[in-house]
Parts: sequence; C-alpha cells; structure tokens
Amino acid sequence: MKSYQIADLFEAIADAVPDNEAVVCDGARITYRELDRRATRLANFLRSRGIGKGDHIGTYMYNSIEYVTTMIAAFKVSAVPININYRYVDDELAYLFGNADLKAVVHHREFAEPIARVRDRCPDLGLLIFVEDGSERDVDSIASIDFEQAVSQGAEERNFSGRSNDDLFIIYTGGTTGMPKGVMWPHKAAYFACFGGGDPIGEDIDDLEALLEKARTSGAGLTMMVAAPLIHGAAQLATFISLLAGNRMVYQKRFDPDAIVRLIDDEKIVSISLVGDAMARPIADALERKAASEGVDCSSVFVIGSAGAIFSEPVKDKLKKYLPNCMMLDNYGSTETGFQGRGGGDHKSFGQGLTFEMNERTTVLDDDLKVVEPGSGAFGKVALRGHVPVGYYGDPVKSAETFVEIDGERYSITGDIATVDADGTIKIFGRGSVCINTGGEKVFIEEVENALKSHAAVYDAVVVGVDDTQWGQRVVALVSPHEAGAELDEAELREHCRSKIAGYKVPKEIYPVEQVFRGPNGKADYKLSTKLATELSSAR
Repeated sequence: MKSYQIADLFEAIADAVPDNEAVVCDGARITYRELDRRATRLANFLRSRGIGKGDHIGTYMYNSIEYVTTMIAAFKVSAVPININYRYVDDELAYLFGNADLKAVVHHREFAEPIARVRDRCPDLGLLIFVEDGSERDVDSIASIDFEQAVSQGAEERNFSGRSNDDLFIIYTGGTTGMPKGVMWPHKAAYFACFGGGDPIGEDIDDLEALLEKARTSGAGLTMMVAAPLIHGAAQLATFISLLAGNRMVYQKRFDPDAIVRLIDDEKIVSISLVGDAMARPIADALERKAASEGVDCSSVFVIGSAGAIFSEPVKDKLKKYLPNCMMLDNYGSTETGFQGRGGGDHKSFGQGLTFEMNERTTVLDDDLKVVEPGSGAFGKVALRGHVPVGYYGDPVKSAETFVEIDGERYSITGDIATVDADGTIKIFGRGSVCINTGGEKVFIEEVENALKSHAAVYDAVVVGVDDTQWGQRVVALVSPHEAGAELDEAELREHCRSKIAGYKVPKEIYPVEQVFRGPNGKADYKLSTKLATELSSAR
C-alpha cells in the first residue's frame, strides 16, 4: 500500500462501505459515511483554528461517538489525539496537559470545572470544545465551543495534504506504577503491530484493494464491543481494528455489566474486548442474574478477549457456564508493543509461567541484551522487534531504556519477566516493575492475586510489596469480599493460598477493603494500593 496513514485508510473504508454502521453508543448510531463527514467537518474547523500537523489534541471524554470522531478528525489534519484519564485529579491533569503539550482539548461538558482549575498552568492550551452531556457545567468561563457548532462550521471537502506514514499516534499509558508516558507510534508501525495489519486473526493485508474487499464482504456481519473506556490504549486499538475492517463497534458511555448483557442480545455482539476480572467478573454476575430471572441468549458471542490483565480460573468457569461456545482469550501485549500473542493456558499453574502463542517478532533478552538461551532456565525481559514505537514523548532517557537498537534492528523491551523453554516456548511470569523481592526471592504478584481470587469468598484482590527491615519487602494483600460487608477470615485465606503457592509467596498480611484500587480501564493502581497497604500495616 502507498499509505498506512490512519485517516487515509479510514476514508478508503468509508468510501467502500458507506452504509455500514460504524459506531453504536448508548443508543446513538452512525454510519461510516456520516462518521467520515462529521470528522471531516471537525478537522476543517480545527484547521481553521490553527491546529495542524503534529499538534496535540486532548480527548477528555467518556466513551462516545464524539470521541471516535475527534480521533479521526485529528488524524485527518495529521494532528495527534491524546487520551486523558477522566479520573485524574488536578495535579495529574495539569501534568498530562503540560507533558503532552496540548494545543486543544475536546471534553465532555462535565469536565469544564477541572479544566478551569488547571488551565493557567497550561499556556499552550488555546482551543476548547465541549460535548453536551446535560451536566449544565459552566463552559463560558473557559470559552469552550459547542462540539456541534464546531462541526457545523467546518467545510465538508476532504482537502487535506501532507499526511505521512510517519504521522504519530500517541497513547499515554495508565501510569499504574509511575506517571503516564506517551508512547509514540508512527501510523505505519501501528497498522501492522497494533491493528493486526488489517486482519488480526489472519495474515497482514498489504494491499489496499484487498483490505477494502474484506470490508465489503465481511465488514457488516461482525459486531464488536469494547467494554473498556477509550482512555485505555487497548480500547483505542480495538476500535481501529474494527473501523479498518468495516465492522460495527458498540460502546457504553460508562461500564454497566447488566447493560452489556442486554446489548449482547440486542446488537448480536460477536466479539467482546475487556480488561481482566475487573470487567469479566461483573459481566459473569450479570449473566447469572439474567439467567435466573428471564433466561440468557448470548449465542452470538464467539470470543471474549482480555487485554492488560488475565482472566482468573473462577471467572473463566463462570463465564463458560453461560457462554459455553465462546472462546476466552488472554491477549498479550502492551502499549509499547501492540499485540504480541494470545493464550495463557492453565492459570492454575501460574507459578510455572503463563504460555502464550507469540508472534515471530517476540523474543526474550537478558540484561546484556542477548537472546536468552532456550532451555537455560534464565530469566529475561520480553522484547519485540520490527514495527515498534519511536519512543516516549518528551522523555529521551526512558525512551533509550525501552526502545533500543541491536545489530541494526530496533526493539521494544517490556517490563515482563520470562523464560524460554527448550522448544522455544516463551513463559511469562509477571511484570518486573511490580515484582516483590522478599528475602532475595522473587514474588510475581499476579500469581498471588490469582491464588487469592480462587477462594470462593474473594471478589477481587491486589497484592503489593511493603518495605520490611528484615526481608526487604513483605507480601501484603488488599482483598474485597464477594458479598458486600461480608467478613473475610485472614488465616483461612492464607491457608488457602498455601495450597496454591509456595509459603514465601503467601501474604504476610491480608486487609479487607470494600473495593480495591483500579482505574477505569480495569488495571490495578499499585501506587495507591501500596500507600494504603503501608498505612494499614503501620497501624497494625
């Protein structure tokens, strides 16, 4: 193909399947023709206000058709949409606005007040556009323009130039262990590494007509759902996988498991993308409630995929009860690598590592950046070569640590620790950045969390390392009960864990909490969890 630029590809798809529904959100629907038309008009309005190639536009919204429209509009003028976590407090918001050098922000009206509080700290932020949500927040004081007004003022002609395969698609990571970082993907690299080359379950499509023919023949027949918010990279990637295939994507403004179960039947959802147990367990509970009251018909669902966190065995078992013909896939990858593999195997044996079916560009490197010898038993870090990001925005130091060149080829090195079996199989043990070192022994938190969540009384769990004068760190767990207000027996939970994992991995302390700390993307917030666990441990 001549161009892999996202707007070029989307426009070609929209011309090929104009009448296909593109996006459905909370009852609102839009076809590819109308989505392209509105994005074009918004892009021309942005250009009339001085927004162009390389400029950054914040997307400070809940899931909505306007969110997707804004992303496409940005790409049309070679600008860069920047995902903003709507749960950020003022200091976090000001940090992200400044770190990303935002020139404009498109926001739900609800967020006018936090924008007003931090705007003085963001001198480059000149243009604000609000999406009406009925909240009646004051937008006049920040001179924010109505989204519909902006669209109506923009021209309908696709008179754009200067697009490039090297235009950037930046995704800010969630910052579960540190401040968020903007991962810079050139559009061509994103097409192959993040969007599956136009066919995530087949071979890369490197011919535009073949991509369009696939959309014409199968696009309208596949309806996907993203349960995660679009502020999460996995949700954005799933969105463009769908859009570049001519498929229909279904969202909710906010996560509602009961509504998801209804939508599965109403919209005939085929594929659902979510983030681990934090979303899968509430959906399983909603299926159980609906089955008990009126019956469940989820026969359309073919696959449920998790990105960013794995399914625990109890949740898998419960979902399979109501979705017996559905494949449940743990998708492996990160914001820095895109999709790398899928699988996960038997999570009951997490202590022996999780096995994923990796793509051929994935390997494991030791501390000297040498490939780990298969069968050696040595630990290394998972790495991806080929189509990789160019770095973190505005952070050359961290970029040099993560994105390296070896023998003339660029690699992205993740924080995941792995070994390589004699037959070349890669086994993942966990994220090194949150690995606990207790008395010189490594404890991978996912293993302990899964042991806890396999207990019938446990709804959710987050495990952290708390500083310890004797052991360096000790394993501490925050656990929420399956039934609100129920008491958890700490000794019983520890004994249960002892039957699943080695004694040194068993939490030294377990604290019941009403709800563990997770972001809207479903990922655990280890910064807040460590702070609370340390406070509770000190009080004890």
